[in-house]
Amino acid sequence: MTDEIRIVVVDDHSLFRAGVTELLRSVPGFVVEAEGASGTDAIALCRQLHPHVLIMDVEMPGPGAPATVRQVSRDSPTTRIIVLTMHDSSTLVRELIGLGASAYLHKSAGRPELAAAVNSVMRDADQVLVAVSRTSMLGPERSESTPGLVSARELEVLTLLAQGLSNSEIAARLFISDSTVKRHLTNVYAKLGAASRVDAVRRAQAANLFAG
Repeated sequence: MTDEIRIVVVDDHSLFRAGVTELLRSVPGFVVEAEGASGTDAIALCRQLHPHVLIMDVEMPGPGAPATVRQVSRDSPTTRIIVLTMHDSSTLVRELIGLGASAYLHKSAGRPELAAAVNSVMRDADQVLVAVSRTSMLGPERSESTPGLVSARELEVLTLLAQGLSNSEIAARLFISDSTVKRHLTNVYAKLGAASRVDAVRRAQAANLFAG
């Protein structure tokens, strides 16, 4: 059918990805063509399939969300990118929209909101849809010089991140789960106003969080 919307879903949390896929497949006219678990998967699948819509998380293995959005936009310019994430940062929203994402949704969004976002970005290529908290979008960005906001555990995660460790390696080092590492990073990104792993380390260094 020519009116079907072909979708690729990429998220490294398999249970969440399965839930999103099941949700999308319950919407008439939506077809989930493929799933992936990393930024590398997102790039490869879009390069191969040229889907109408890519739905992707931010914190995944691979090149990082900004690089992934940039590359997908180059390789498959007709693909509309919807970012679906727990990260509620105006800095990240602006960066990813600027790089080519068509929509940015918080993972608290339900079936109607996600389905509406897919239909919206397909209906108007020039329209940008952002659904995050009002505080995130209207409030001032957090200063880089607020080290007291970062907890001791978050600082441990940041320190290992600065050493180049992956989420799995950090989890093993601290005897916590991968999902707990992701949650700590989500909090750190929000507290520092960071848009990526590299940006978080840079901001932490600027705030002298690693001093001593």
